[in-house]
Amino acid sequence: MTDPVLRVEGLVTSFPSEAGRARVVDDISFAIAAGEVLALVGESGCGKSVSALSLMRLVPRPGHIDAGRVVLDGRELLSLPITEMRKVRGSAISMVFQEPMTSLNPVQRVGPQVVEAIRLHVGVSAGEARHRTLELFEQVRIPDPPARFDAYPHQLSGGMKQRVMIAMALVARPRLLIADEPTTALDVTIQAQILRLLRDLRDQLGTAILLITHDLGVVNEIADRVAVMYAGRIIEEGARATVLGQPRHPYSEGLMCAMPSRVRPGEPLYEIRGVVPPPDAWPPGCRFAARCERVFARCRDEVPGPTALGDAHWTACHAVERDVGEGPL
Repeated sequence: MTDPVLRVEGLVTSFPSEAGRARVVDDISFAIAAGEVLALVGESGCGKSVSALSLMRLVPRPGHIDAGRVVLDGRELLSLPITEMRKVRGSAISMVFQEPMTSLNPVQRVGPQVVEAIRLHVGVSAGEARHRTLELFEQVRIPDPPARFDAYPHQLSGGMKQRVMIAMALVARPRLLIADEPTTALDVTIQAQILRLLRDLRDQLGTAILLITHDLGVVNEIADRVAVMYAGRIIEEGARATVLGQPRHPYSEGLMCAMPSRVRPGEPLYEIRGVVPPPDAWPPGCRFAARCERVFARCRDEVPGPTALGDAHWTACHAVERDVGEGPL
């Protein structure tokens, strides 16, 4: 990939625990190009949302970013003074959070909330900001924008609130949009509309999108590439069709087998045995070893390195490395 919009290198984010600092995000690296959607997938508790908050430098205390680099259009974000980082948020990089009702002020009409964001990041008059808000509402396909402008959040459906949040995230045409579970709690019809909207915005604006989700159906609809995360680490990455159609890591294989669409009527759903271990009790070797059906002695003691599988596809698995007969990348 040449000149990515976002490049993340060796990112480590930890939280205190009784056993010391627990690395919730542990040495992850990835990149996203302009107009590309990278889906970061995995079970709850794998570190996906903390990864997104780390990019924005919004990790709640007592969490701390311990190491790594986050480079947006050649600018290293983790070393910026906090006053400069505040300018980056909402302008060069924006985030759509999982639950829009917790992000919108319930006692303020939605239009003025977007106007406030525009005036903060773009610096135009109140009249111009109102005009731009109505344009954004139309762009994200909110029906009757003037009427919705004066509505309170509780007067809008979940899908409409999510559209308002997307409009607010786009006020300064950011280079990177982070969407954290943007379709959770929406019915399938509204979910499809939101995904179509994100796809169209990517095509029209060339925005790079980091999609955080556990829904592989959503991934199949919109992602260009997929990074599978488990217990704080990325354990497989590649093109969407490759990772979804030909996963190599045993954890990725388990996720694909657990998709309802792959189960015949009347058959039980596949289940990955066990649960994700807590960050303060991660094992020394492969963190999936206790749940893996292909585990052998080396897995429990040695952290697997990345093994190349061709066409920008790689995985971190001792069993796959042994099968391929190649050393790590």
